Amino acid sequence: MSEESNLLPSLWPIVPSGATDWLLELCGDGITGFMPPAMPDAAWVLNAMYEHEQGPADVSHHEYHQQRLADGSALPHIVAGIDLDAVSVATGGGLGRARHPGPGWRRLRWAELARRTGDPAVPEGLMPSYRCFPSAKKEGSWPLGLIPPTEGSLDRETWNRLISLLGRHSPAGPDTRCLAYYNPLTLGATDFDNLHVRAGRLGDAETLYDHAEADFSPSNLWTEDRSWVLCTDYDLWATKVVGPPALIDALLDDGEIEAVRLPWAH
Repeated sequence: MSEESNLLPSLWPIVPSGATDWLLELCGDGITGFMPPAMPDAAWVLNAMYEHEQGPADVSHHEYHQQRLADGSALPHIVAGIDLDAVSVATGGGLGRARHPGPGWRRLRWAELARRTGDPAVPEGLMPSYRCFPSAKKEGSWPLGLIPPTEGSLDRETWNRLISLLGRHSPAGPDTRCLAYYNPLTLGATDFDNLHVRAGRLGDAETLYDHAEADFSPSNLWTEDRSWVLCTDYDLWATKVVGPPALIDALLDDGEIEAVRLPWAH
């Protein structure tokens, strides 16, 4: 268990699940995260993807996985007698927390991949998800030299940068009181009745990323005065941030975060 995870109970104690009642009324069901409308503005912060310095390569993650199964260097995934490798595609994607993979890799911007493939970064009418960039994939699988965004969680670097920017647009800066909600799916889908909510200082929000029971960044984070709200849906590749125009403009103009407006998902 990391030091940050040990600090979580004291910095972000659990509070009654009724703290989400207003989000339930505003957004409806929060099983995958409470997705708010613009308040009054909104932008989507895109999860990071990475490309190896040698390029994307012609071999897909699925083809590589099949090669490893054939030579015995990987074992088949068999559940209830069903060989999942025979009926599914190894896309190369993941679920939950992520971070820069290390030497030899660079962050690949969505905008750069859109220019390269001719695909829009996010097709009109859709939200950022596995349905983006069909031209980059081979029969549904990403090239081996590309690591696509994970679902359901911001990557660590984007989370930390986002918390920093939020602090500049919050009533009391890093001392702003906030609440964080983890949806039941991030906690093993064992309790759908008692919602998991924590309260703490925005300046301590980096510790939320290392929650020992959830391999995800929070599904929702918001200020006590509700001046801004973010939502990372369990099934998506991005986080929606709603709040004042000055905050949204700061996200769109930031050199580290990659954010976009989606008029059809405002």
